[in-house]
Amino acid sequence: MAHAILNPFVKLILYLTGLMVCISSLTYLYIQGGLSATWVLLAFIATSFITALFALFRKHNKQLGYVIKALANGDSTLGLSPHDPMRQHYESVKKQIQSARFNAEQQTQFLQALLVHIDLAVLVCDASGTVIESNPAAAKLLGLQVDHLSQLNKLGSLLLNTEKSLRSTAQWQQGEQQDTLSIQVSVAQIQGKIRKVITLHSIREALLMKEQQAYKRLTQVLTHEVANSITPLASIAQTCHSLMPDSLTFEDEEDKEDLSLALNTLASRTTHLGEFIQRFRNVSSLPKPTLTPNSLEPLLEQIIALHHSQLQENNIAYSLNVNVAHLVMFDHAQIEQVLINLFKNAIEAINTAELYNKNNTIPAIITVTLGQNRAQQVYVDIADTGPGIAEHVIDMIFVPFFTTKPKGSGIGLSLSRQIMMNHGGDLRYINLKHGGCFRCVFG
Repeated sequence: MAHAILNPFVKLILYLTGLMVCISSLTYLYIQGGLSATWVLLAFIATSFITALFALFRKHNKQLGYVIKALANGDSTLGLSPHDPMRQHYESVKKQIQSARFNAEQQTQFLQALLVHIDLAVLVCDASGTVIESNPAAAKLLGLQVDHLSQLNKLGSLLLNTEKSLRSTAQWQQGEQQDTLSIQVSVAQIQGKIRKVITLHSIREALLMKEQQAYKRLTQVLTHEVANSITPLASIAQTCHSLMPDSLTFEDEEDKEDLSLALNTLASRTTHLGEFIQRFRNVSSLPKPTLTPNSLEPLLEQIIALHHSQLQENNIAYSLNVNVAHLVMFDHAQIEQVLINLFKNAIEAINTAELYNKNNTIPAIITVTLGQNRAQQVYVDIADTGPGIAEHVIDMIFVPFFTTKPKGSGIGLSLSRQIMMNHGGDLRYINLKHGGCFRCVFG
């Protein structure tokens, strides 16, 4: 096309060159001999050159007008004949542009398909925080479709104020679960515009797994060392007691009774300690749940019926509120163990309140609620009107072996939370105005 456009200009230069030669010749002849037939001929030739020049300009302008009008109307022929050089060059350029556009569209489709299929949450936004592109993994991780970083509260402020590449972690609350996110931000200037590419990844499960592995290693060491000492102690105590002859006499008969009592106590306590160590082992050897679709309502009714006599003996009222009827994937035996432990804790909490506050005017009630939160997660609340848990120990109640009870083992809540996490959910404590509440959230 460039060659076709230059052709008229080449002709124009040739015409101008010829015109200049004619004018120069006329001037020379006029100086030498005045007017003559030769001068008239040259004048005619010069006039012809000028006329042809104007005709060429007119034709060129008209041709350009046709080409521009054809392009405006989407006419790929440009109003030219099939063999016109300009049209041929135009077709060549058109094919190159179409090929480049097709390759760009292929790359765009590939990147969009890649974003859809990767599990890593990706957000692409401009300098003002408006999200230009995101993938389904981002909506799944954050629990909402993000159109602007301001929707992410503190996390959004961190991302919006980032002006250079960043690697960090941040807390994110999705529904009932507190999540820890690993964040990576890359800032680039594309076609003169600032673009931020943000990737988000949940590391909550990895952190919990590391924590559980640490607890398991500690538990295995403790149980191994303590069990090795307990077993011979219990055996020795029982052997010594059995070897005591009935004819054995002491200066004081009470000394014999004390010895017998001491040996019996040693054997009994070591046996109980062995059972305690076995419960420790349960924390580190919890089997994976066998998930099946079940309804939670019959299980809750069963738990209440199981504790009915204890509720009556302690004058504790109860209520069961069922707000949803969805089937939930869970291991029946493991969830039953969790609910029994929490219900037992609720009874003990109310009894503790009654023991230390004889003038307590708050009625003794345990409320069991089956509901669904905003994140569409099913949960079970077991709330009591006991004294609740002190603020300074709430962060410790799920740590293995930590307990606030004089005779507690510190295993129940830790084991219950581990079971809920293995179900893809969580176990949370909620402080109430009068009492406390444990919430089992199902994933």
